[in-house]
Amino acid sequence: MKGDAMWKSFLLSIFLYLSPAIATLANAGTLDDVLARGEMNAGVRYDSPPFGSVDSSGKVVGFDIDIIQEVGKRLGVKVNLVEVTAKSRIPMLESGKIDVIAAALTHTRERDRNLDFTIGYLIDGQKIMVPKGSAIRSFEDLGGKTVASVQGSYNEATIRKLAPNARVLVYQEYPQAFLALKRGLADGFTTIVTILESVSNKDPDFEIIGDFLTSEPIALGVRENDSKWRDALNFTLQDMADDGTYRRIFERHFSFAYQPLEMWAP
Repeated sequence: MKGDAMWKSFLLSIFLYLSPAIATLANAGTLDDVLARGEMNAGVRYDSPPFGSVDSSGKVVGFDIDIIQEVGKRLGVKVNLVEVTAKSRIPMLESGKIDVIAAALTHTRERDRNLDFTIGYLIDGQKIMVPKGSAIRSFEDLGGKTVASVQGSYNEATIRKLAPNARVLVYQEYPQAFLALKRGLADGFTTIVTILESVSNKDPDFEIIGDFLTSEPIALGVRENDSKWRDALNFTLQDMADDGTYRRIFERHFSFAYQPLEMWAP
């Protein structure tokens, strides 16, 4: 018993000695890490125009790219663009390989169980693209048909739920999914409208049909309970909106009406 008491006393003293360091580590979040490094690792898409894609010169460009580069500029850090896919982006964030997801990420209740999100900076929605003249006019016509989507995306999960009798072909990248439609391997292709239009370059042989299947707020994703980092990103986004920078970036990439950001009272 005496030995047990001495052992417990020893463990208690070790805990008390280490507790300040433990508390410091617990409180050190991504913002502190990013500022200390002078660099931010941002997970972006290379296959999702107008959010992120590679141009003819090999440069990564897009709406999310411009947004996160401006955020980095205002935080005074270099932005390292790290390629992610719909499937890899959340695991890469959780493992610490990236500091933030800026990759056409839809804020959903399911994802919010394990991630935190900034304010939404764009509202988009999912529809279906088909060859012009197709008998498919809505998701209800997909029974027994084949529809292409991107693996790990919210849109893949949605179409599986809405059209359980459809065959879903999954691809890693949006251009691959559109190519499957173009080659006749799929009867339809589904994702958010901005990507459908950009990947297809509004090809006149194809049309977007039916009602919106979803309403999707697009946001930056951060690790769970990293509120200091999330606040820094939110404040920066709102500063960008306040001085007009966000609107200029928006109108550079989208032809539809400007969507104002959510602004908080001072």
